[in-house]
This record gives sequence, structure tokens and C-alpha cells, in this order.
Amino acid sequence: MSALRRFKPYPAYKDSGVEWLGEIPAHWEVKPLKHLTAFTTGWTPPSGQEDLYGGDHLWANISDLGPRVLMTTDKTISDAAIRVARLQKVNAGSLLFSFKLSVGTVSIAGVEMFTNEAIAAFAPSPRIDTQYLYWAAPALVPRNAQENIYGAPLLNRDRIANARLISPPSSEQRAIAAFLDRETARIDALVAKKERLIELLQEKRTALITRAVTKGLDPTVPMKDSGVEWLGEIPAHWELKRLRHALRARPRNGISPPIGVGGDVPTFSTAAVNDGEVLIDENIKYTMLEQREAQPFIVAIGDIFLLRGSGSRDIVGRAGILKKEPPIGCIYPDILIRVQPSRLMTPWFLVNSLNSAAVRFQIESLAQTASGIWKISGEDVRTLAIPVPPYDEQLHIRGEVSRQIARLDALVAKVRDAVDRLKELRTALISAAVTGKIDVREEAAP
Repeated sequence: MSALRRFKPYPAYKDSGVEWLGEIPAHWEVKPLKHLTAFTTGWTPPSGQEDLYGGDHLWANISDLGPRVLMTTDKTISDAAIRVARLQKVNAGSLLFSFKLSVGTVSIAGVEMFTNEAIAAFAPSPRIDTQYLYWAAPALVPRNAQENIYGAPLLNRDRIANARLISPPSSEQRAIAAFLDRETARIDALVAKKERLIELLQEKRTALITRAVTKGLDPTVPMKDSGVEWLGEIPAHWELKRLRHALRARPRNGISPPIGVGGDVPTFSTAAVNDGEVLIDENIKYTMLEQREAQPFIVAIGDIFLLRGSGSRDIVGRAGILKKEPPIGCIYPDILIRVQPSRLMTPWFLVNSLNSAAVRFQIESLAQTASGIWKISGEDVRTLAIPVPPYDEQLHIRGEVSRQIARLDALVAKVRDAVDRLKELRTALISAAVTGKIDVREEAAP
């Protein structure tokens, strides 16, 4: 990577004897992890034995890892759990390393604790600095993993113990750790700024659409009171209509068909409705219904789906347009409603009105919860109040807003690309420093 060219290499190198590693600085060594530090793994008490949980002892899971220093854990275990499994305590200063699922996620234990069986705890050792190991272990230990059939890394105690670690002199370990602490913090700060910029651009995008479908594009146009508190004023020449007057037919519920392997009739999942569109590729499951049973639920390009139910209240009522031709016989479950606009409204204007903050407020106030699922009925959907401009103005609004959205989306894509490059630089910098491809001793000097 060109950004690493400003760092000079070491004066002399030697063959590491490890194929994937290649050459390392001539005065460095490569050793199995078990020769540099001792490590332990933990245990998970059976979920049905409540007496083993909720005690006074911190108990780290993979989900707890991530902070540089881990001071607390989401769950605790009891004295009984420690006795049953003869668990070894993890001392403060140990490196906690996830070797299942999120392989390579690390934290340094800030206090004494215990861990589950998916975490290896590397004890503090005079042979390898924990601050250096914080950077080196995620880059080097997974290299000794096997791959499962999906290409994911698989590690066990034996593979961790025999993983090859690069061992520079202690002073250089500390220098590398200090260098990476500083440089990654700088990169992380840049990433955070760019990710915040993305959030602001997305908020601007949402505000642009909401204003366009509730206030129009001309700030000088005469306004009138809509008579609805949450909406306020709308352009004087617009109408406020209940959704039932802007639809071609009543919203139609789908069904909840049996899902099974070998079915040949596709059905949408709720995840298909996203950002004003209906995505069909990875969000389709197959049912055991026959084609003739599915016939009443066939959908087509231009159909509008509205999420009738969700586990999250702020997602209920989210709407999207189907823009890609679905397979013949495509159906959808009863947590979706198909909405078809009348000639009063364009599909684009209807979908973005349903997704606007003003209509979302109505939807959330009408939604009811049962067994953790928020739902809105088809009848309630028909009562939603929506500002409706003349049809030609809807087309004009769509054209102008689409152009502005395209510019915002292009800028978001550009910033996301910059974020990806920064993250790639961060990974490359860590790898180059802990494998000796760059000499950071002078860089680390205060």
C-alpha cells in the first residue's frame, strides 16, 4: 500500500521459516505462542442452572470484548459455577482473545474475571509485552486456523498454542505498541469524522424528502393550516386526504404460508422493504404452497409494500416500491400490506409520504403491540392523513428531489470509499508493524 512507503524497512532481514510470513528483521525470532505466554480458556454454565449465574464474579463473553480495557461484563457467575468447572481466574492485565465466531476480537482484562469457552486468556508474561500482543495476536494467531466449509477460521487450544508469534526484543515490542496506539487512534478519529459526515448526509437526505412531500419545493408559495397538529402548514393549493381516498383499492394483507425446503413459490421477508424499495434477491424464502394457492398474491413491478408488523415500533409502516421483476407467483406474508395508489398519487410520492416523519408519527401512534410484535391494521393504514399536491407537481417534485438525492448519494458513496481505504490502511499498518515489514522504532520515539 502506497501510504506505507513513508516508513523505512529494517537494515537486515532473514528467512522466518514460515511460508506465509517470509522474511523478518534479522534480530527477531519466531516462536510458538506456548513458548511466550501461558493461556487458559473458560466455560459456560448450563443455561438451566440459575444457581450458577448472577454471582459476584465477572464472566466475559465474546459480546463483551472490544473495549481496549475491559472493566465489567454483561453477565456474572457464582462461586458454585467456579467450583463445578474448576475455573481458573483470569488476572488483570491478561489479553482476552476470541477464537470462535468473531475470531481475533480482543480486550485487555482491567480487573480479575472469568471467561466463557470461546475466549483464550493470555497471561502477562516477561517474554511478550501484553500491549504488543494486543496488536500482534489478532494479526498472527488466526494464521494457524483451519477453515470450515464456509471459509471461516477454526481455532482450538492446540492451534492457539502452536500459532507462530513474532518476538522482537522487549524494547521494540513496546515501541511497536506505542506506534500503533498513536497511528490507529489517528486513523480511527478520521474514520469517526467521516462516518459522522455520512450520518449528516443521510439526515439531510431524509429531511429533503420529508420537506418535499409535506411542504413542496417552493418556499414562497402561499401556505394554509392543514388542521393537523403534527403536520402544520401545507401549500394552499394542496389537499389533505385520508389514504383511503388516494388508493385504487383497499390495502391487501398477504398470508403466512408454511416455509419449507423444496418449496417453489417465493415469499418476501420483512427485510425486503428497505430505503423506499423492495429488494427481492436475498430476502426471499420459498413456501410449500402450490402455484394455484399463491395466485391471489402475485405481485408485479410498481407494487408498493408496507410493513404491517415488526418487532421494532420505529420500523412498522415502512414502505417500499418493487422495482425488479419478481418470480411468477411471488407472494408475501401477512405482516406486509400491498398498497396501490389511485390516479391522484404517483407511487414515488406515496411511498415517500408514507416514509416521511409526518406520516411515521401517525403510524407509530396507531401501532399496537402483542407478544413483542408491533402491528398496524389495514383499516388504520387507510385512515392515515397525507398531503396531496396536483399530479403534475408530484412529478416535478420527484424529478427535482431525485436529482438532489443522486448528488447526496454520490457524496455518501465517495465518503464510504474513503472510510474503506482508511480501514484497509489501518489493517495494513498493523500487519506491517508486527511482522517487521516497516521499522517504527524512530517513529515511536516521543
